[in-house]
Amino acid sequence: MTKSTRIAAVLAIALAATAALAQSDAQKSFTQLKSLTGSWEGKTPDGKPLLVSFRETAGGSAIMSEILGTGPENMVSVIHMDGPNKLLMTHYCGAGNQPRMQASVSPDGKTITFTFFDGTNIAPGAGHMQSVVLTMLDNNHHTEDWTFVDHGKEMKEFFDLHRKV
Repeated sequence: MTKSTRIAAVLAIALAATAALAQSDAQKSFTQLKSLTGSWEGKTPDGKPLLVSFRETAGGSAIMSEILGTGPENMVSVIHMDGPNKLLMTHYCGAGNQPRMQASVSPDGKTITFTFFDGTNIAPGAGHMQSVVLTMLDNNHHTEDWTFVDHGKEMKEFFDLHRKV
């Protein structure tokens, strides 16, 4: 092996190692969402108490969020990676459907926006969750901005949540 071949081989190995260690934005966001594990409290827009819990499940490969106190039905969302570059959420909605949303992240990494791309049990034009925006304000404070679309009409719910002690 010539000296230039050895140098090229070492550089190739170094670049491969660096690429292997680099996390995608989706992976970084998933890790950040795991820090939400625990109980959170706030109020619904009409002032009623709201509890939200986050927990890791499935061997740490998924995060389950449960919203309690939004009416007679509670709602669950499951967040997981799909390969190394896609972060997905399936929302099990009180409307009886399951919209799936894909994440994008803000340049500062503090805001994760999940946007609808498909779902199950959603009739054409029927109401479904269109997006959710999670903004991490600090380790004990985050917001959730939910958008529901029904026959073209948007309805929003905004939750300002603090870690429950």
